[in-house]
Parts: sequence; C-alpha cells; structure tokens
Amino acid sequence: MKHHAQKLLVIALLIGLWELVARMGVWSPHLLPRPLTVAQSLVAMVADGRLVGAAGRSLGRLLRAYLMSVALGVPLGLLISRIPFFRNAVKPVVMGLQALPSICWLPLALLWFGLTDGAILFVVVMGSVLGIAIATEDSVNGVDPQLTRVASTLGVRGLRFQFGVLLPAALPGIVTGLKLGWSFAWRALLAGELLFVSGGLGQLLTVGRELMDVPQVMAVMVAIVIIGTAVDRVLFQTVEVRLRRRWGLTATT
Repeated sequence: MKHHAQKLLVIALLIGLWELVARMGVWSPHLLPRPLTVAQSLVAMVADGRLVGAAGRSLGRLLRAYLMSVALGVPLGLLISRIPFFRNAVKPVVMGLQALPSICWLPLALLWFGLTDGAILFVVVMGSVLGIAIATEDSVNGVDPQLTRVASTLGVRGLRFQFGVLLPAALPGIVTGLKLGWSFAWRALLAGELLFVSGGLGQLLTVGRELMDVPQVMAVMVAIVIIGTAVDRVLFQTVEVRLRRRWGLTATT
C-alpha cells in the first residue's frame, strides 16, 4: 500500500509540475496544453472509438511480431550458448546487429515489403529478436555450474538435459529477457507506424502532428505509456515474480 501511495505521489507531482509550467505561459497553450485539456482529448478519442480501434490494431501487429521474435530468439540464444560454432561465428554478428537501431531497418523493409503490414512486422521482429537471443544466452550461461555437474553425474544428457534441467533453470532470466524484448518491440512498432498510414497508434500521432492538435498527440502518448505499463505489470511482472518465487530467487512474503 505504501509503494502504491508513493507512485501516486510521484505521478501527482509530475502532473502538478506540468500544470504549473502550462500556467506560466512559457509556451503557447497550443504547444503545451494543460493536463485537463489532454485528458479531455483522451476521453473524446476513447468515446468515439478512435483510440480503442488504433490500440487494437497496434497490439495485433505487436502480438504477431513478438511471437515470431520469441520463436526465433529463444532457440537462437540456446544455440549460441551451447554450440561453439554459433558462439564463435554467429554471436559477433548478433551483437553487431543489436547495436543497430530498429528504425534503421525501415527503409530496407519498405523496399522489400512496400507500404504494408509486412514492413512494420519486419522492423518489429528485427528490433526485438536479437535482444531476446542475447538475453537467453546470458540466462543459460548464468545457470549454476554445480547444477550441470550434478545432472551429468546422474546421467542426464542430451535433450533430457536441455529441456529438463538447463531450460527450466534459465527460465527466470529468459522471462526477464522476453520482457525487455517486448519493450524493444513496442518502441519499434510505434516508430514504424509513424511513417505511413497504418491505422494504429502511430497514425494517430501523425494525424495529430499534421493537424497541429497537440492535445491529441500528448493524449496518444499518455495512452501508449498506460498500455505499456499495464502489459508489463499485469503480464510480465506477474510471471517473473511467480517464477522467481518458485525457483527460490526472492522472498515469498
């Protein structure tokens, strides 16, 4: 309860600071609207269905691309951690590409896929799959060596060892990597949607910019933060906490 009160206090302070700066008139009200104006714009977009429809389309794209990233990234991370060829030859390439901002893939995606959902999905996958692979490798390499020695002594080898011992032991760290991969995918998705008509949250931001409707732009930004925080808290943090408790990595009280 105390932690929730502290979070609410910080949010209230930020809103109060925003209101104070807006009232001081440092910028025109058209460029820096008051929090109430942004809230009214947010409510209006929810009421007329624009925000709900855009959020649904964005989350649909995100889900498809993210599942693809997980399906590719986790096995790639396992291969890098367990097979010398992948560790020596593939890992440097993965690390190098990971340093490339996801938005840099967009020109290539547009040339390959045109102005389609495929271009956005490609950018999202490239923005998250490498991070998931690296996090998976780090999680597997972080497994207690004593556990692997005990498994070897008991004769647990091959696929039984990989899926019965190694993967479960690395699972808490992998889940943390999946959470980071989702955040990368969320940012890459919105960056891609900003650049052409997509029907998602990025398009709402673009329309607001073109119409000089700053309250709409800021309202969509608030919605993006709310959606991102909700997914993190409701899904990833819940799974992560339960796994850590089950594996004895945190207190149960």
